[in-house]
Amino acid sequence: MKQSSYGLVVLSGILLAMLPWLSLPAFWQSFLYIVFYWGVLAVSWNLFSGVSGYFSFGHGAFFGIGMYTVAYFCGHMEMEFLPALILAGFFAGLFGLGIGALVFRVHNVRGELFALLTLAVTFVIATIVLNTPIDGGPGVYLNSVAIPKIGPNVAAAFYLMMLALLVITLLCAIWIYSSKLGLGLSAIHDDEDAAEVMGVPTYRSKLIGLFISTYLAGMAGAIQALFVSYVTAPETFSITVPLFVVLMSVLGGTRHWAGPLVGAIVITGIQYLFTMGDSALLGKMILGLILILVILFIPNGLLGNLARSRAKKNSQKIVESLKNKVVKKPPQPAIKSPAPILLQTKGLSKSFSGIQALQNVDLEIYEGEILGLLGPNGSGKSTFINVISGHYAATGGQKVFQGQDITALGAHDIAVKGITRTYQTPRPFNELTVLDNTRLVAAYAGNTSLEKASELAYEALMQVGLEDKADALPSDLNLHQRKFLEFARALAARPKLLMLDEVLSGLTPSEIQSSVELIQKIRSQGTTILFVEHVMSAVMALADRIAVLNHGQLIAKGLPADVMRNPEVMTAYLGKKADDVRA
Repeated sequence: MKQSSYGLVVLSGILLAMLPWLSLPAFWQSFLYIVFYWGVLAVSWNLFSGVSGYFSFGHGAFFGIGMYTVAYFCGHMEMEFLPALILAGFFAGLFGLGIGALVFRVHNVRGELFALLTLAVTFVIATIVLNTPIDGGPGVYLNSVAIPKIGPNVAAAFYLMMLALLVITLLCAIWIYSSKLGLGLSAIHDDEDAAEVMGVPTYRSKLIGLFISTYLAGMAGAIQALFVSYVTAPETFSITVPLFVVLMSVLGGTRHWAGPLVGAIVITGIQYLFTMGDSALLGKMILGLILILVILFIPNGLLGNLARSRAKKNSQKIVESLKNKVVKKPPQPAIKSPAPILLQTKGLSKSFSGIQALQNVDLEIYEGEILGLLGPNGSGKSTFINVISGHYAATGGQKVFQGQDITALGAHDIAVKGITRTYQTPRPFNELTVLDNTRLVAAYAGNTSLEKASELAYEALMQVGLEDKADALPSDLNLHQRKFLEFARALAARPKLLMLDEVLSGLTPSEIQSSVELIQKIRSQGTTILFVEHVMSAVMALADRIAVLNHGQLIAKGLPADVMRNPEVMTAYLGKKADDVRA
């Protein structure tokens, strides 16, 4: 499917490149140039913002940096255009990296805050340009800059340059949408915190996506600067560019690599038709009405349903290719006693605004065992899993995994080490299929290629009995199946330690029984399990040892029968002194 998309784009580019030599009128070359220009800007914006969900209103800033790179180096320094074109992309990409390196470290700058921040950056750059020799106020003329002779006429030269950039941009889009990077960015779009815990290096992924996006926008700005031949800050850094690229992407559909291009064609075509008919105001009204209707009735854009259909077909194709290749993992020999310590916490603590959720927890988890972690509601069980997985940073103490201190590691690094988890309330990536949800974790936490990750994902789905749902979306699953999807995602990375956070809550007795059997099967394959649960019958049936938390403190640990007779444990659960309970 990826190869056919590459071929379609390249073939279309070759055919369109032939038009200037077939006596295409200069007017139509200029019109198609405008379509290509908006196509590049919309698709390049979507490469990062549409895929990751970090909506940026600062695309005009990176476009403007490209324009003023050419204006300064060609207009003031008399540099040739083609070297300046490369520099324009580099400076825009470098500036994007700088912004991302700062902003992406601030956890709360997401959504509308990120959009407003990028819009503010546009105005800051415009102010700097206006008050420095880069522009100085009157603008920069580029009439004397030589236009590259790459076509039969001047209009063809601009047409061919922007067409080439559009082809490159579309090829980048296809690659991202079908790559490991694109899968990670899509997970960030749906649930960034969960993506990080599942092994996605969210910070690095966002930087790469933003660099590619801004580099292409800078090159589009460079060509546009030469096309208009007069660059001014008010026109360059206006709200028009970011507003239009967002509208084009939303109209066409941000989940499909070609969606923004379709949106660019539609919007540019409507503008042209009504401008030619001397009804520009009517054209804007109709354009606004179309956008309202699309948002209300086709919220995923014109190609949104096609994107979902392609994702399902791709999952089906992968599954068909793996059916006779993947075999179920056989049971592993039992760990010899005494088993080595797999994970150890020393004085582990976590506080939230002065409230101590974990207090000096010293706990060992031995290789090959199932450790039940119990305690009343609010005792710190889920917080313990969140701290171990890196979802929360510990405020004190130490985490040691296989003899290595992992206290300072980020969540994605911890996942790569071999620690995975499930969530009490399932948190699947809603726009990814069941297979893609699972192979994402296999690829990142398992630190492997997408091809190998597909095998691991299908194997995990076979373990939990969801192989027939591989092409479904999470919204098509019931609660029991979504819980098992959590299992599959965690298992796909071949973890050394699997942490289960109340996986039995909300299930029927028969579903609980099937879940218990699955946990026993996972343990038989050599995986160590930390098991947080309130269903005591399941805990007693599964756990080799039990540890109990109360008010963030470890109050007991040992064999299940011994721990459950512990007076402190009885008091924690029943709210009475042990003597009163016996009476």
